[in-house]
Amino acid sequence: MVLISPRLHLFEINDQEWFPSYFREKVQACLTLIWKLTVPPFQTISPAELVAQTLQNELGDKISEYTFVDFCAGAGGPTPYIERTLNTRLQIHSEGSSFGEDTNGHSYELRRRKKEEVGVDFVLTDIAPHLDAWKEAAVQSNRLHYVAQPVDAANAPKDLLKSLPKERSRRKVFRLFFLAFHHFDDPLARKIIRNSLATSDGFAIFELQARTVSSLVTVSLIWPLLLLVSPFYYWRSPGQLFFTYIIPIIPFVLVFDGYISSLRTRTAGEILKMAERGSIARDWGFRSGNEVHTWPCGEMTWFMGTKNS
Repeated sequence: MVLISPRLHLFEINDQEWFPSYFREKVQACLTLIWKLTVPPFQTISPAELVAQTLQNELGDKISEYTFVDFCAGAGGPTPYIERTLNTRLQIHSEGSSFGEDTNGHSYELRRRKKEEVGVDFVLTDIAPHLDAWKEAAVQSNRLHYVAQPVDAANAPKDLLKSLPKERSRRKVFRLFFLAFHHFDDPLARKIIRNSLATSDGFAIFELQARTVSSLVTVSLIWPLLLLVSPFYYWRSPGQLFFTYIIPIIPFVLVFDGYISSLRTRTAGEILKMAERGSIARDWGFRSGNEVHTWPCGEMTWFMGTKNS
């Protein structure tokens, strides 16, 4: 990976208090769409599906030991889609591995019980909870939950899962940061890493951009992509269409902020340096990687840490 610059903590329009909430909600809706959208032949699966696949591949059979907590969940973002995709993949894997095992006439009951046991829970949290959106999302899945109180990612409590059913709250905590970690300046990012090491059993950082030319090219393609797909997804929202085609505030903000996000994004090595500070890091294992989410130049980068058993 050839970097075009050192990390630059510049401002993003969508983060600014002066940016109207009306536009902020529409920009965030487009970001969520980008997470779950598949555009053949450039994408074989959506970025959200790619996250689910990466979690399953990297955590393997130990994945069921964790409850996944999304910090900086906003209005929900990609998490409901990742939850559904991951649990579907786990269910298919379970059914495939148990096929033909039951020969004593109790196969249906055993499969039913196994289906209830298979799966992992996801929890939405944020320093500014979006309760209405979270309630609506949680109704659609018994594996999706939320913490109604504000949660500071730099000072999260150890008993974060106490509101979950007892059998689920005892699982290990695995923190998730989807397109979020680049928003933190270095002092805050270090605090969040330290708190993750102290109060959780694992964490993963996922970004859809990097400080590379290829990332800037991919971000530039967001504008024409929105022009192509908006009528199909936002035909009931005249405002969304007006501010996409007539006065293109939405695509401008997405592309501008995408460029800035690229320049803000840390490499795996830079995150590792933050994580390795302090003696507690000796009890952890770290790994990282990148996966193509949009051919030929769009890459998802990820960094993961798990506490050694």
